[in-house]
Amino acid sequence: MSRLRALLGPSTEVVRQSLVSLTLNSSTSLVAGAVLGSITDTFERLPGLLVLVPAAIGLRGNVFSALGNRLSTAIHLGNFRFSVRRQTLMGQNVAASLVLTLMLSLLLAVVAKTVAVALGVMNTISILDLALISIVGGAIASVVVLVATIALAAGSVRYGWDLDNLIAPLVSTLGDVLTLPALFLASLLLDIDLLADSLSVVVVVAVLVVFTTAWRSKQEVLRRVVRESLPILFAAACLSTMAGIAIEKRLGTFSTYPALLILFPAFISSAGALGGILSSRLSTKLHLGLMVPAPFPSRDARTDGYLILLLGAPIYLFNAVGAHFVGRLLGQASPGLPQMAVVSLLGGAFAVTFVIAIAYYGTIAAVRFGADPDTYGIPLVTSSVDFVGAVALIVVIVSVGIA
Repeated sequence: MSRLRALLGPSTEVVRQSLVSLTLNSSTSLVAGAVLGSITDTFERLPGLLVLVPAAIGLRGNVFSALGNRLSTAIHLGNFRFSVRRQTLMGQNVAASLVLTLMLSLLLAVVAKTVAVALGVMNTISILDLALISIVGGAIASVVVLVATIALAAGSVRYGWDLDNLIAPLVSTLGDVLTLPALFLASLLLDIDLLADSLSVVVVVAVLVVFTTAWRSKQEVLRRVVRESLPILFAAACLSTMAGIAIEKRLGTFSTYPALLILFPAFISSAGALGGILSSRLSTKLHLGLMVPAPFPSRDARTDGYLILLLGAPIYLFNAVGAHFVGRLLGQASPGLPQMAVVSLLGGAFAVTFVIAIAYYGTIAAVRFGADPDTYGIPLVTSSVDFVGAVALIVVIVSVGIA
């Protein structure tokens, strides 16, 4: 017991906050999975749309978790002031996040179309159709996620919460549960033949104008965040798109056992949330001078890594049980609870080990290259784990004989 307490730190508050946020993340991700499992006919009707889904979900988490990270660092450094006026630090960060989510939604549509065609997904819908779904759906989801991020920042100031332990799981939660329904609603616009094409052009032009204005803005924080964030977030979107391809190629297996499709968002989101917690904690320690960017992790960094592994085991078991019973509740086939548990735990062990390494060395690399780890850490973690996690899940599914 004393060794466990030493691992958890001087108090269990970190574990309590993290477990609550991770459990909420998994619970709502299972809801997102239920939505995903119930709209397989939409993906069959609109080939290429499924390629967009993991990256679209990840985009919300990447943009607004990075926003939360920057606000968390400002709170820890005593520079935070709760105001969304455009000249304030918070106001410019909020504006930058909205600009990034719109522009990256457009770029994501182009990437999804290109990758889908290149890798042989037949009869994919047009770039304009994908852009309309991506931008409109992304905008709908982003408004709610932004409000929640601001509310968490306000709560951390008022109630003394540690934003590092909350922002990644809770923002990922909202990104999961809101993005899929928002994309589905946006896809209904394609049924309005006379409106869809003209609306697509108007939306794309508006996004380009807004982005150009922000890129050339005289507001230093807005301009810097947009310029620094776009390359890493775009790279993250490209990697996440590969996760969509991996699932699209195995759509037959997931259609046979929709419970596996229910598991998928929770599986990926949990790994990203765990890595996000670690990345946030490491970033804050670097900013405060409590840790040095060394090639070999310090004792504090190793302790944080062990904590993430410890948190991962019950969360992945919870994901398996939840996906199985949600599937049964909805009348959707499952390969069985034991097989779901094996798939989730084995795949999760690989994904979490990978994400710990990426979180540490990605954060260190950002500092070494003079970049802000708050901006680069979480996108690097979540985008990497989207693809690697999807591959790990599929490999384990095949290995246990489900596919």
